[in-house]
Amino acid sequence: MIGPHPFHAVGEKYLDAVAQGAGGYPLGLPVLGGDFDVGAILGHLQGLLLTGSPSNVEPQRYAGHPSRPGTLHDPERDQAVFRLIPAAVRAGLPVLAICRGFQEMNVAFGGSLHQAVHELPGFAGHKDDPAEELEDQYAPRHAVSFTPGGVLARISGMQSATVNSLHSQGVDVLGGGLAVEAVAPDGLVEAFVVRDAPGFTLAVQWHPEWRVRDNPLSMAMFQAFGDAARRYRPG
Repeated sequence: MIGPHPFHAVGEKYLDAVAQGAGGYPLGLPVLGGDFDVGAILGHLQGLLLTGSPSNVEPQRYAGHPSRPGTLHDPERDQAVFRLIPAAVRAGLPVLAICRGFQEMNVAFGGSLHQAVHELPGFAGHKDDPAEELEDQYAPRHAVSFTPGGVLARISGMQSATVNSLHSQGVDVLGGGLAVEAVAPDGLVEAFVVRDAPGFTLAVQWHPEWRVRDNPLSMAMFQAFGDAARRYRPG
């Protein structure tokens, strides 16, 4: 809500990352409660970016316990993405998922989520402090180790990286058919791909869209997404 009205909004940082990092032209996709022809929509796209959001996936989607009062949800987005994700992956459409999108991908493949990772024993404080300046919120926070021979290792030429961390939800049980691409020092899954997907897939818990041109790993990710989108031909 912005004032008394509902809006469909996309953060500028995601639009800039598609334009500057992937070399594509971003189009915001209104969810409209999922009331659309999925095949027709996908037929007009060369890639699908699932963005982050202040809202959380509704816990009934993964048989989780009820959210705390005041937790932001977006049931219309949930309804739309859980139709879009499996159809896009089946079609071989390149998919890049970030933060909430990462969590959506996990749930779409039958996984479950922790709702407050930072409160669980054994896990680091992955959540950001909203009182900090944006520069500090998005500053590098912790290392992630890449799976040898995986997508992130291949496109970046790196074995590990230090990433930002601005999330409260996180992977509890990894979805079926997903392969881990990166983990945090505390063992939390930070990236995965869809194993045996016919097209490019990559989901990350951190925010590579933030000042994408200043970060070689982020640029490598968006360039790989853009290259896959340019190669994509609908079946």
